Amino acid sequence: MNSIELAWRIRRHGVEMTHLSGGSHVGSILSVADIVAVLYADVANVDPSDPRKVDRDRVILSKGHAGASIYAALAEKGFFEVAELATHYADGSRLSGHVSHKGVPGVELSTGSLGHGLSVGAGMAYAAKKDGKAHRVFVILGDGECDEGSVWEAALVANHYGLGNLVAIIDRNRMQSLLDTEATIALEPFADKWRAFGWNTLEVDGHDHAELRQALHGCRGSAKPTVVIAETTKGKGISFMENDILWHYRFPHEGEEYDGAVAELDAQRPATTSEEAAR
Repeated sequence: MNSIELAWRIRRHGVEMTHLSGGSHVGSILSVADIVAVLYADVANVDPSDPRKVDRDRVILSKGHAGASIYAALAEKGFFEVAELATHYADGSRLSGHVSHKGVPGVELSTGSLGHGLSVGAGMAYAAKKDGKAHRVFVILGDGECDEGSVWEAALVANHYGLGNLVAIIDRNRMQSLLDTEATIALEPFADKWRAFGWNTLEVDGHDHAELRQALHGCRGSAKPTVVIAETTKGKGISFMENDILWHYRFPHEGEEYDGAVAELDAQRPATTSEEAAR
């Protein structure tokens, strides 16, 4: 399955999962889908037949509220059955609303309290460097999450120890909670801040798979940690959700919202995707 098809499936599953569960954050799931798809389809060295293999790359979704995107990618890659996605956020399900590693193959870290993923990722990358291991650590962060001081502490540490095996990918959709990021706590000049902290800093279109692949492959072997600032659109792929802060917390309700979202995604279905897979 190529990254284009995987991204479409992540979006389709994300709409279905939040609709069934009444769960939040569909806008974030849609904005990060291309990043997650390129990672799992083309970049990260992971193996569903051996989820804990020693030389696997580590992927951490620090913005844990978009956890449905990771669950969908893992299911489509064969880490567990796709049918289990229908239990998302249900009582007793292992697929919690914020991503959890408890009993879920392929998930490295439970997240949801923002600002911790990069610190853990830096620790993993430091351990790998000390042990002479070749695997990489990828951490997906939200831009609003970068308000947290712990993110910048981790950035300092990663630069100090020359963690070239650490890659942070920032879903720069410019919205958080109930406001845009610059109205909450201004991040700009965002890229310059990362450069000042000593990071190899790349800026890409977060919905362009070729740009994402080039950035994530091209930074291999860097002497410094890399941050990929991926410009995205909140709610990407569904016109009435795009750049509408309402969809940070809202889910697609039965009727016009759900039917409209499904219709728009079905119109975008890649030619390689079967009708059955679209359901």
